[in-house]
This record gives sequence, C-alpha cells and structure tokens, in this order.
Amino acid sequence: MAVGNSQPHVVVLGGNFAGLGSAQKVREYAGGGVRITVIDRKDYLLFVPNIPADIFEDKDPALRQRMDLRPTLAADDIEFIQGEVVALDPDARTVDFIPNERPGGERQRISYDYLVVTLGNRLAFDRIEGFDRYGSTVADLYHGNKLRRYLHEGGYRGGPIAIGSARFNQGDGAVGLQPYPGGKIPGAVAACEGPPVEVMLSMATWLGKRKLGGPEKITVFTPAAMIAEDAGETVVNKLLGIASGMGFHYVNNGQDIRRITKEGVELASGKTIEAEVKIVFPDWVPHDFLKGLPISDSRGFVKTSLLMRNDKYPNVFAAGDAAAVTMPKLGAIGHQECEIVGRQIAKDLGKMSAADADKPLQPIVYCIGDMGDGKAFYIRSNTWYGGDTAVLTMGRMPYFLKMRYRDLFFSLHGKVPGWGLGLAELLAEDHRPSSRA
Repeated sequence: MAVGNSQPHVVVLGGNFAGLGSAQKVREYAGGGVRITVIDRKDYLLFVPNIPADIFEDKDPALRQRMDLRPTLAADDIEFIQGEVVALDPDARTVDFIPNERPGGERQRISYDYLVVTLGNRLAFDRIEGFDRYGSTVADLYHGNKLRRYLHEGGYRGGPIAIGSARFNQGDGAVGLQPYPGGKIPGAVAACEGPPVEVMLSMATWLGKRKLGGPEKITVFTPAAMIAEDAGETVVNKLLGIASGMGFHYVNNGQDIRRITKEGVELASGKTIEAEVKIVFPDWVPHDFLKGLPISDSRGFVKTSLLMRNDKYPNVFAAGDAAAVTMPKLGAIGHQECEIVGRQIAKDLGKMSAADADKPLQPIVYCIGDMGDGKAFYIRSNTWYGGDTAVLTMGRMPYFLKMRYRDLFFSLHGKVPGWGLGLAELLAEDHRPSSRA
C-alpha cells in the first residue's frame, strides 16, 4: 500500500489498550502534522479486565466488554485497517498484512516512518495438554461465556476448583534496564497473576452465595515461589495471610502445567490438584513474525529502552505486552508506555521539547481485582523494580473504581484523563500507615 502523503506516517500494530492508547497519544502530542494508521485483526477493543465480573454475575461479556474501534479512531482522523499482520521488515520500513474481513484475503504491504508494535501476544492455550477438553479461562469472550454457562446453567456439580498459571517463558530484552536506582526489570515465572487472585476471591464469594461452599473448595497454584510476585513481597505476604485465614489452599513452585485431565491439574513439579473446574492462565508467547527479527529479543518480544524505543531502529517503538520491558503483562504499565511513545514521536517531529518528552518508564503495578459482593482489592506497588511503594487495600471503594473505570473508558472512547490514577489513589488509599501493606 503506497503512502500518497508527505506527512510522516506512524503505523501502529494492534488496537487494544496499548494500540489505541499509543495512537491517541501520538495524535494528541504530534497534532495534525502526522498520518496515523492502526492495523488489527479485529475492529473492536476487548475490555478483558471486567470479563470475570460478568461471568460471576451471569452477564454476557460479549454484549458489555467491547468498544468499536472504527468510530473511535476516526474521531481523531486515524485510519484503521482490519487485517492480520504477517511480516515486518525494519530495514525496508514495511509491514505485510492480510485483510481478514472476509476469508481469502491477499497479502498487502504498507510503509511507515515510525512503527509502534502493540500487538500483545498469543495466549498459548494450545500448548497445554487437555485444556481443549477440560480447561476453562476468563481471558476472552468465548471462554468467558463457556465458563459462565457451566457455572450458572446446571453444569457445575459442586466439586473442587483449581485456579492458576502456566509458566511464562520470558526473553532477555530487558536485561540491564534500571527503572529505579539500583533496581531492574526482574525475570518473571508467570506473566501476570492478578487475574488468578481476582478469580479465586470472586469464585469463593460466588460459591458462598449459592451455599455451595467457600474458599476451602479452591486451590490456587503458581509456577513461581510466590504468587503475584510482581506485587512485591510486602503486599503478597499480607494477601497470602488473608487468603490462608479464609481457608484457600495454596500450591507454589508448581513449575508449569504438565496437563489438564478430567480429574484435575497435573503440575510439572509432580503435584496433582484434584478439581472439577480448572481455570488456567497460559504462557504468553510472542507472535511468530516477530521471532528472529533484529528488533526482538531471544523469545520474540520487542527490545526497547525505558523510552520505549528500539536501540538499533530508533523509529521502532513497542508498548504493552509485546514489549520486552513490560513485566508483568499488565494494562496499567501499557498505559504508562503509551504516554512515553506519544511524547517521543512528538519530540522527533519538533512538537515537544526533550525536557518534556524524555521521561523514562518507571513501572508501577496498579491492580484492582473484583472479590465479589461489591468488594475489590487494590494494589499499588513498585518494590519489585527497586521502588519503595507497597499499598494493599480492600473494600467497596476499589470495586467502585474498577467498575466505573470501564464506564469512563467507554464513554470517553479510551481517553481517560491523566488525573485518573491520582484520583484512584486518593479514593482507594486513605494514606494512613494502617492502609499500607
């Protein structure tokens, strides 16, 4: 596809949180002097964080957790192409894709001046033996509705429940980066374990409301030495103490999921967890076309500095789950990265000063997880990276924030104001010593 326009062309690969956010931030900071194109295989944004709440409330997430991309992007004069990205040549500055609105599309090529890789990853359920027959998850609309119907329409027989993660195979693209003095981007054994914690707490509430039991029926497992390690030891130890007191079962150092059977989950450590319901979160695997490229690390995640640029190809950026620096694979960190991408491109185009643009990533884990019954937990922590903040609160205000954020995001078409996180901190944290983990 030829670019018949003298304006610099920014191509954004991916249209979910990081893709939409990056495109909007480039438009906000670079103004009208740049052409922007977003390519994604689907023409809607999937609001993944709120799928679990719909499942337990017996609401169809397919009707509630999607936002149309085409009118959202068109409002900012951003072109959208629905297609599957199949190749990338950083030397030629081209991307190959196949239009997929209807089957049988032909291969097309588009050129760029700047590229932003925000395609996320493949969720490797297909690599978990037995998942197709016996596994469940909350990661998308299809599987969410499948689990919802099983729980609410008479399929569930009242048996034990296992919830946990497969091993994440992290690349080496963030080695040596120091987001805080003396800190680092750590290696992770699980991609993101806020969702397993959220689902275990919500599931216990769901069981209790239906007089089917409670936490004692649920085993949460992790491949790591400590679940949700990215929240930091201070927060996790407090969380584990609360969960243990409630009666949850906990298996750590599982190493990986070896297979799922009708009877339960077999772990690589040799441990078997008996379960009727097996809710699992898989390895997060880079897209095949990224593997082996000079912009990618040993696994296929895109290497960047803390300014989200690739060192070898400074016109290539990455944000969200496709970026090697994004650990854990968490939406809040993706939002922080979108801001940086927008500012960096605006600086290149003479629209922003270096003083305003060159503020490197200092990742903070923000996580709000539904607990059921109108309550949620709230985590704000950066100790995993070398920072000094570790906050855990629980109650109705975090739940209100989680649900209202989705409403605000949809009503503002993704343009949540910059003061949103500050307001969340103010409302969720009372800043007394007792509120901190």
